[in-house]
Amino acid sequence: MKKITLLIVDDHPLFRQGVADSLSLESDMKVLGQASNGDDALDLIRSLKPAVAVLDVNLPGVNGQQITRQITQEKLPTRVVLMTGYDDIEQAIHAALAGAAAYCSKDIQPKTLMGIIRDVAEERYIFGGRVLTERELQVWVSEQMEGARRSYSEPGSPFHPLSEREMEVLECVVKGMSNKEIAGLLGISHQTVKNHVTAILRKFGVEDRTQAVVYALKHGWVPLNTDIKPQE
Repeated sequence: MKKITLLIVDDHPLFRQGVADSLSLESDMKVLGQASNGDDALDLIRSLKPAVAVLDVNLPGVNGQQITRQITQEKLPTRVVLMTGYDDIEQAIHAALAGAAAYCSKDIQPKTLMGIIRDVAEERYIFGGRVLTERELQVWVSEQMEGARRSYSEPGSPFHPLSEREMEVLECVVKGMSNKEIAGLLGISHQTVKNHVTAILRKFGVEDRTQAVVYALKHGWVPLNTDIKPQE
């Protein structure tokens, strides 16, 4: 029987070891390694190519969402189960957009996590406590986004306190792109991107990029699958 190869990533040693020990007892699973931060996790994913990586969302340095986006961009074969201690729908949407195969709370039962891993290894997706196909996941994300718009948007077209260029930068940020990547795509300098991001955070009244993404998703300002064309 072919085993599901795994990487466990969490910055809390006791939790990380507990997950690894529980999964190692399963006859169809094999833990290839562990990591406590995002940089080490990416190095191990690139070298070991585990079938599934179980990632904590809130990691020091490169966080779980950013790791997931990098895996997607590099087209690595590893599928991602994102775990969080602060379960909310906006973060789940962000996880799906980043390319995660599953999103779940860290307080789930070990047997539930094992089931999620097996489903993910079989090319299925787990969001909102449901087992989904790729097409069903797209529908789920669209439904959640529409619900966010209804809940948080003003009637009619929402007021945009951002310039056209700031909106372009925001769309890139929602996609999980780095400042360097945004600069290359939009044909502007790295410092100009930083200035735009700073302006977006100030106008939204938030402290970091993740909060800006959640704010934008809640208000329905950034549509799904927005294509931004690089300048010639």
